[in-house]
Amino acid sequence: MEMAHRDHLLAAVHRVLGVAVLILCLVAELLVLVFRRHAALYLLPVCAMMTHLWRSGRRAGIGLVDFAYLKPPRRLRVTIPGLLEHLRLIGCFDDGSVEFMSRVVEDSGMGDETYFPPSLHYLPPSAAHADAVQEAGMLFFPTLDELFAKTGVPPSAVGALVVNCSGFGPAPSLTAIIANRYRMPSDVKTFNLSGMGCAAGIVGVDVARGVLKAHAGAIDYAVVVSAEIVTIGWYRGRDPTKLLLNCFFRTGCAAALLSNTVSVPAPVKYRLVALKRTTIAADDRGYNLAVREEDDEGITGFTIGRGLGRVFRDLLRAHLPAFGASILPWHEKIRYAAALMRFHRRRRSSRKLQGGAGHVEAPKPNFLAAASHFCLPSSGMPNIRRLAEGLGLGEREAEAALATFQRFGNQSASSLWYQLGYHEARGRVRRGDRVWQLGMGTGPKASSALWERVAADAGAAAADEGPWGDCVLRYPARAPCGAAFA
Repeated sequence: MEMAHRDHLLAAVHRVLGVAVLILCLVAELLVLVFRRHAALYLLPVCAMMTHLWRSGRRAGIGLVDFAYLKPPRRLRVTIPGLLEHLRLIGCFDDGSVEFMSRVVEDSGMGDETYFPPSLHYLPPSAAHADAVQEAGMLFFPTLDELFAKTGVPPSAVGALVVNCSGFGPAPSLTAIIANRYRMPSDVKTFNLSGMGCAAGIVGVDVARGVLKAHAGAIDYAVVVSAEIVTIGWYRGRDPTKLLLNCFFRTGCAAALLSNTVSVPAPVKYRLVALKRTTIAADDRGYNLAVREEDDEGITGFTIGRGLGRVFRDLLRAHLPAFGASILPWHEKIRYAAALMRFHRRRRSSRKLQGGAGHVEAPKPNFLAAASHFCLPSSGMPNIRRLAEGLGLGEREAEAALATFQRFGNQSASSLWYQLGYHEARGRVRRGDRVWQLGMGTGPKASSALWERVAADAGAAAADEGPWGDCVLRYPARAPCGAAFA
């Protein structure tokens, strides 16, 4: 029996059993009434119905069956000394550009085990369309092969496919490339997301969630693929504001299998607790700070302007209150509200005493009350530490982001899944633990997802699997504490 048919049959059986339980409860209630039994017996059918409805509500929602993330071949590894020598030998960069990129790479804290696609190992690098298509296949196919093998769900059972890749939109589309390779059914719903940067992974989860909910019973599984085609983002000009992508971004890919837990009783690893998206694209200052455009010589590159840090602070000020309201427990909300009122009183008193020159630090919500583990934007080790400090988190909470950037570099939206893999490889995610994934990207936009572990603890076995299996204990290594360009 095919996986899809089996799942539909199990879902139908669950629905029939649910109806049968409700009918039996109603019949029992009527029998108690007809035979005039003790009044306490009325509570038994009522309790049974309420328990059934509660369990049904617990099953409803979106679940993460499992995820997979790519470890590129070792031959694609690029060390820091090798990269700096490569930049000097290419010939398209002047001494000032090479010095700038060298300083950024060294200050970022990136390690010697990141990966470039094959085309960028050439002298000079090749950034043709064919190279980008080849890189897409190199990323997608091994990752999806692993995902389908881990979950036991065949490609024919996938009803929705979401691919996010910011800078590359070929024809046929990236989803068409995947659907063709895996011979997916003709009614699979496909979505290509572009131009969203590091926030796109959670946006893809949101799109998949909407499809699964809208087509509950008809679509049981959705796959979300997150990758960045580094080939197409390579910049060979001399504009310093466009050279940062050459320094930070590296090869990586992740794929997640989501299910509708209403129609699919199959076990899931995580339950989606909350998801929130925020954009401040209406602000021209933020909108124009990260743009793909041509330089004065007609060479296309991705511009990252100065002041991006201030824009992201404004973005978080808009995003965190909304998301925090949905995930923080009531006792933390009350504590934070009281601290905020005391802060405003102290600030008013300080201004009166010091003539407006006083400064009182604002209180921060305790996000550790909402999540046990964190996956943060991989934008350089100094920036990760600053973000963690702004969220009120310590070095341990930022460890997954620091280790992922140091080991794999910035892999855009897929970095969040590498960080979740790091937590699992360390054996830290236990049943009932909650994991917060936070992504920020161009637009500007921020997206957050909160997952709760519902599967049994993996234990030490998880540390031997996946890209982290042979190196998780070596990261994060001690790194330079210089300030990255922001």
